[in-house]
Amino acid sequence: MWFLCRLLLWEALLPIAAIGAQVLSKVGDSVLLVAERPPGFQVREAIWRSLWPSEELLATFFRGSLETLYHSRFLGRAKLHSNLSLELGPLESGDNGNFSVLMVDTGGRAWTQTLQLKVYDSVPRPMVQVFIAVAEDAQPPKTCQVFLSCWAPNISDVTYSWRQEGTMDFGMEAHSLFIDGQVLSISLGPGDKDVAYSCIVSNPVSWDLATVTPWESCHHDAAPGKSSYKDVLLVVVPVSLLLILVGLFSAWHCGPCSGKKKEDVCADRGAAETENPLV
Repeated sequence: MWFLCRLLLWEALLPIAAIGAQVLSKVGDSVLLVAERPPGFQVREAIWRSLWPSEELLATFFRGSLETLYHSRFLGRAKLHSNLSLELGPLESGDNGNFSVLMVDTGGRAWTQTLQLKVYDSVPRPMVQVFIAVAEDAQPPKTCQVFLSCWAPNISDVTYSWRQEGTMDFGMEAHSLFIDGQVLSISLGPGDKDVAYSCIVSNPVSWDLATVTPWESCHHDAAPGKSSYKDVLLVVVPVSLLLILVGLFSAWHCGPCSGKKKEDVCADRGAAETENPLV
């Protein structure tokens, strides 16, 4: 306790702060918080702390002894190296925060360094959907307007970009991108049958991609012996309407004379009208 109080007193009275740096890593990995110090700075005592989101003691160095068995959120996941750099891991999604190391040299000088740790999730494989708008005519389409929609599930802080495979161009025209780059609009022709497009999803520590060939969705020929749903509708709908009309006409024409008993009544009614013509 006396050792810790003395170090904290050094930090309050003789602060020499190094500019804080940002350290990036991802969930599941380990990260090394490097303790930098001025040339000729011979460390006698050191203390690592978490400053935010909660202030906790993580590791200490005193009289040549390294200690990390403090009841912090990194208990069992912190390792202090002989060069006084602190290793944390495996990292979890809630390990973001600010950290500081206070060192005192044999001459009584104090040195404080602050670091900011940012932990990201690994980018999963994105999903790409193809939406097409094809002209309604009898001939196969000569051009095809395509919208490619890309989405990475259950993740934030990502950026989207598109690449046409076979080229080194990772950028697309700004007017063809929508929703922060998640949707790409392109126009394809028969010469683009084999052209593939990749959606690249990335964050500062990882990336992944998915590739599609849009023309395959633009023009699917029906398999031999099978009909597409459009062909089925073109046959089923007119035939159904015809059958309905025939049924309605039959019901209207034969309704008064339907049934075996009504046949004689209809016949007598017809004979009576013949014998008594209107004057």
